[in-house]
Amino acid sequence: MMADDRLEFLPENVLAPEQGRLLVSEPFLSDPYFRRSVVLLCEYGPDGAFGFMLNRSLDMAINDLLEGVPPLRTSVCIGGPVQSSDLFYLHTFGSRLQGSAPILGDIHLGGDPDQLRAILRTDPDLAKYVRFFVGYSGWSAGQLDQEINDRSWLIASADKRAIMGHDHKDLWSNTLKAMGSAFAPLANFPEDPRHN
Repeated sequence: MMADDRLEFLPENVLAPEQGRLLVSEPFLSDPYFRRSVVLLCEYGPDGAFGFMLNRSLDMAINDLLEGVPPLRTSVCIGGPVQSSDLFYLHTFGSRLQGSAPILGDIHLGGDPDQLRAILRTDPDLAKYVRFFVGYSGWSAGQLDQEINDRSWLIASADKRAIMGHDHKDLWSNTLKAMGSAFAPLANFPEDPRHN
C-alpha cells in the first residue's frame, strides 16, 4: 500500500485541533517517534502548538528525576523530542500549584515545583493525580496544520481518564475505537500492511 493509497480509506477529521484535544497518529505514520501515538494538545494557535505524548512510557522512576519527595509509585512518559532533558507535569491540583495553566476541565499543566514536592511529601499517594513527562512535542507555526492536512493526525476529544490514566498501553487503539465506527477499524490495522 502506497502512502497515497492510505489516504483513500482514512476517515476525515470531524474535529478541529484545539487545546485539550488529542492528536491520534494515523496507522501507517512512518515517523518512528510518533508511530501509534496519542498526543494531548496543551496549546494550539497561529504561533504553533505543543503537547505531550500520553502513551510512551519511559523505563525510569520518577524519583530519579524529581528530588525531595518520598518514593512514588507512578510512571514517567516520553512527552516528545523537544527539551528531552526537562521534566513536565499535568495534574488535577488546580490552583493549589501557583502558576499552573488550565488545559481541560480540572487538568492543569505545571506550576510551582516546590509546592508539588510539598504535596507529594504530605501524601505520596497523591502522585496518582500527576502525570510526569520528559520532553514535549512541539510544532512551529503552520507545521501541525500541514501535518493534519497531510492526514498524519486524526483529532479526538479528550477525557480525564485518557489524559490522567496511568494504564496507557492500549490508549491509541482505544481512542480510535471511541472516535466512532468510521475510525474504529483503524485500531486493528497491522503496523506494516504487507504483513496483513
